[in-house]
Amino acid sequence: MPNYSTTQLTTVADCDAVLSIATKEQKDLEWKKLSIERQKEIYAENSVEISAELAAKQAELTTLDTIIAGLPEGELKEENIKKRKRTEYSIFLLTDRKANYGAVALLEKEYDLQRVLRELDETDAFITEVQARKSTMV
Repeated sequence: MPNYSTTQLTTVADCDAVLSIATKEQKDLEWKKLSIERQKEIYAENSVEISAELAAKQAELTTLDTIIAGLPEGELKEENIKKRKRTEYSIFLLTDRKANYGAVALLEKEYDLQRVLRELDETDAFITEVQARKSTMV
């Protein structure tokens, strides 16, 4: 158990003031925890979806390359070249989304969540210690 300088609290009012601040912080951390948990769930879902969509677009690009290579100059070849450019752009956007909402972002949210959980544990320990100090004054 942490050892805070609770002996410096000399009145019940001091304890109540510190407990009020700590309780507010605890509520803020609970809210942050809930928010991060929700983001983590969304990122986990997005990670799978983005990876699957990216693989499909990369396969489409490979297919278009094969088709374009076998076509003679003309309107059909130009249409496929335009499709290829749109597909490349889709891959670019998906790659960007993957960086922001994919596996890396998921790991970052997991890390954030663990940090908040530790802060909550420490806040609980702090509150417990201050309450113990307060009980010696009553």
